[in-house]
Amino acid sequence: MTEQTTASVPQTSTVPLSRDEMAQIVAKDIEPGSFVNLGIGQPTNVSNYLTAEQDITLHTENGMLGMGPVATGDAIDEDLINAGKIPVTELPGASYFHHADSFAIMRGGHLDVCVLGAFQVSATGDLANWHTGAPDAIPAVGGAMDLATGAKDVYVMMNLATKDGTAKLVPELTYPVTGVGCVTRVYTEKAVFLITDDGVRVRETFGTTFEELQDVMDVPLLPAAG
Repeated sequence: MTEQTTASVPQTSTVPLSRDEMAQIVAKDIEPGSFVNLGIGQPTNVSNYLTAEQDITLHTENGMLGMGPVATGDAIDEDLINAGKIPVTELPGASYFHHADSFAIMRGGHLDVCVLGAFQVSATGDLANWHTGAPDAIPAVGGAMDLATGAKDVYVMMNLATKDGTAKLVPELTYPVTGVGCVTRVYTEKAVFLITDDGVRVRETFGTTFEELQDVMDVPLLPAAG
């Protein structure tokens, strides 16, 4: 690792990011005017950090366009939920439709970005997020396969490692596959990774260095270009 290469990967935080801080970075990275689906779990928090100036239209697979931030307090309406059964708000102009129409949006290439959680992501962008293969695990694919293959860009939000410290960004998947070659970015508490044609590139790190990341990962890492 040369000094020049090390310097090209900025460490933008002295500590790993919280889930809310990860959500803020994802929200900031979404292009203005995009149509976006936020998956169950960590991705839901992204809605809380989108700005009116971005003009983002959120889609939820249970049949809504124009979803707003997560609902709290008096804003909670138990009949207004996202696909993860979390109470949400609606923005002016929001619309509701049949579940089949919602999946037509997902499958028809009408979503610019989908943000999903994951059990594993491979170095070539393969996604595993519906089943660990464990005998007692309950498979829960939902609409993940449709989102992974239908969205123009798939961003993943996940912890970098499992509870035993094994990296979840891997050379090849060992869990059942959700989508092949679909992931373009991976956001973790330790770094933002870009999945490119020439390898996995690190855009920035949080509470760790590029060298420390490479020491704990089996995937060869490259600095982000430019």
